[in-house]
Amino acid sequence: MKTLVTGATGFVGSAVARALLRRGRSIRLLVREGSDRRNIADLEAEVVTGDLTDKASLLKALKGCDALFHVAADYRLWVPEPRNMYEANETGTINIMEAALHCGVERIVYTSSVATIGLHKDKSPSNEDTSSTINDMIGHYKRSKFLAEEAVARLADKEGLPAVTVNPSTPVGPRDIRPTPTGGLIVNAISGKMPAYVDTGLNIVHVDDVAEGHMLAFERGKTGERYILGGHDMRLAEILGKLAEISGRKAPRVCLPHGIVVPLAYICEAWARLANSGNPMVTKAGARMAKKYMFFRSDKAKAELGYAPRPSEDALRDAVIWFRENNYV
Repeated sequence: MKTLVTGATGFVGSAVARALLRRGRSIRLLVREGSDRRNIADLEAEVVTGDLTDKASLLKALKGCDALFHVAADYRLWVPEPRNMYEANETGTINIMEAALHCGVERIVYTSSVATIGLHKDKSPSNEDTSSTINDMIGHYKRSKFLAEEAVARLADKEGLPAVTVNPSTPVGPRDIRPTPTGGLIVNAISGKMPAYVDTGLNIVHVDDVAEGHMLAFERGKTGERYILGGHDMRLAEILGKLAEISGRKAPRVCLPHGIVVPLAYICEAWARLANSGNPMVTKAGARMAKKYMFFRSDKAKAELGYAPRPSEDALRDAVIWFRENNYV
């Protein structure tokens, strides 16, 4: 039997595909027409073309599969047309979960995000039980992932969907080819293109530890449960300091007040739309999220799955090495 992986051309998905191969699993990768396939070029895997919005292609891709890792997601902090993000993250997730039910898939790991989990006002770390609502979600990415996770939980409860949900925090490391928003921050920092920063906090985790967490969730996770796959909480100033040590660059010393960043984000997004210049330098969602400390605990995954992430400094170092070796810097 085979395991279908979605999103394997991406950052986390390619790490999950590699982890499955190390486990000796036979894998099939669902890939969109025209997608960048550098991350899967060296993998021994069956590749099928399809799209999360094309239900027929999903049924075809899942035929003969006993397991599914649904990792694919549109992860951007700004999109000119939000509808596309909801179609990929929410509707696409519902489509593939319903297709998995139709095909009798026996085990599913769904990759959500800590973006769906609530945050504490006192900046203390959140866990899987920290409540949140759609109104707490900042930006279309978080909203679309919140709705998608709700749909998976509903299908598990009402239809018996055999799914375990994992919630990665902020993965960094090799093969971040796009790169992700966090990868972009790392590239800018080690390229000397980040003159200032804001006071915020992230939970940094190595992408390969996230992939290993997916394997543990598949093997030991409880159906209908969710598990945070995090690493270590770090203030942004600390992250930039570590990147400076690793890269030999000076860390930025200017900390911008949030009151300046939010208006700047409005200007950057407006310019990006008018000039059709791609991603804005600062986004409204990013500026609003920067006001919060996105700190999380992985105690449940450690206790129930045996999850054991490495130090976050190792993740940052591996990211710097990969970006340098692949000419991002």
